[in-house]
Amino acid sequence: MSGADNQQERLDGYIAGYVDGEGCFAVAVNRNPSCRSGYQLVPEFHVSQNGDRSQVLSVIRERFGGCGYIKPNGRKDRALVYVVRRREHLLEHVIPFFERTPLMSSKQEDFGKFAAIVRSMALGHHRTASGFSRLLDEALSMNGNGRFRSVRWKELLAAVQNPQRLYAEREE
Repeated sequence: MSGADNQQERLDGYIAGYVDGEGCFAVAVNRNPSCRSGYQLVPEFHVSQNGDRSQVLSVIRERFGGCGYIKPNGRKDRALVYVVRRREHLLEHVIPFFERTPLMSSKQEDFGKFAAIVRSMALGHHRTASGFSRLLDEALSMNGNGRFRSVRWKELLAAVQNPQRLYAEREE
């Protein structure tokens, strides 16, 4: 193996290990009145770091072709977070990277679900009530079954499975 190939492999291993500890693959559910169901699925990859060591986020962003952005994690938080949300960037950069360089922890299972959801959305499966329901259910099974979510999305899932109920609630 040449020096350049070895350096790239080492960097990729470092990034995968770093993301294993400080990263997240998630699918948010946002209210969006322009969507048929009134909700949309928003897949997101993010990784955070304290502001004084943020150069690692820049290295990751560069390795992923410059896609995504780095922003403050919150108003009172000194941490920064690197975020990729654009579906084409997830499909072209993030997902292939983690398929080539798998994670070592149980986060790999969440990544597999995440990749399947993003690919299904790219095929338009989220645009039907049954497809949205299936993808929402899969998203809710990620990251410890959403134990920190404040919204009861299981109720939304039931409403999406019964669209007449959902549309009646939206009209009230």
